[in-house]
Amino acid sequence: MTSLCAGRTAIVTGAGNGLGKSYALALAAAGANVVVNDINPSTAAATVAAIQTAGGHALANTDDITSHAKAGRILQAALDAYDDVHVVVNNAGICRDRMFASLSEEDWDAVIAVHLKGHFCLSSHAARYWRTQSKSGATVSGRIINTSSGAGLLGSVGQSNYSAAKGGILSLTLVQAAELGRYGVTANALAPQARTGMTEVVFADMMKVPEDGSFDRYHPDNAAPLVVWLASAVSGGVTGRCFEIFGGKLSIADGWRKGREHDKGTRLEAEELGEVIEKLVDEASVPAPVYGA
Repeated sequence: MTSLCAGRTAIVTGAGNGLGKSYALALAAAGANVVVNDINPSTAAATVAAIQTAGGHALANTDDITSHAKAGRILQAALDAYDDVHVVVNNAGICRDRMFASLSEEDWDAVIAVHLKGHFCLSSHAARYWRTQSKSGATVSGRIINTSSGAGLLGSVGQSNYSAAKGGILSLTLVQAAELGRYGVTANALAPQARTGMTEVVFADMMKVPEDGSFDRYHPDNAAPLVVWLASAVSGGVTGRCFEIFGGKLSIADGWRKGREHDKGTRLEAEELGEVIEKLVDEASVPAPVYGA
């Protein structure tokens, strides 16, 4: 058992099941006070009970992360109970998978609200809290840990809404890292592969528990140590990164960057663009394929 997060307070959204529960349990085991946020009161209470049984400190919260006002109540609950907040783990998510031509406005809005707006609402309150602390002369060690996905990095057939939200979260993470570093806050993202409520049905065969007792690569607990490390004070030098983690594999995603450039020195006309673009495409790195393509 590590004590990397001793004395720190972390809020974990979607912590009633799956990855969020694994994160909450691991953070508590590392010494953190944990606010377990989940819209399901019974699963949130179960996670809290598991933490307390193991000797940790936690409280349940069921406020809606898609409401800016209600997200503020999550932060306030942490402050009321533990006097400070050091870590926000934005984990909660849903899926409404459809091929793009069949996607409804409701499917789009629900996924964008929970993933992208949900990441904004809670982080917004935390960022303002940390900014106020920093401006008052306090030493801040704030951590925002966002959740993206391979779908956000590469796209995923049948998940245009989810892919757009997760891609937006990556861009949000970059801006948070650039803007909040002056206040002592880091922002990083995860793209985990694990068995969760959103994946265990669609990928049931691929993600099933090994019957031979071998290493369970898809167990959500495999991603939890990275969250503990990122939540700790020792991770202060790492920000603006997206970590891909699967089983025992860890890598840092290499995102969009400026490619080769053609410069005519004056305006490019439409009739000549075909030749220029063909040359640039030939010289560019071949992009990784969209999941499911």
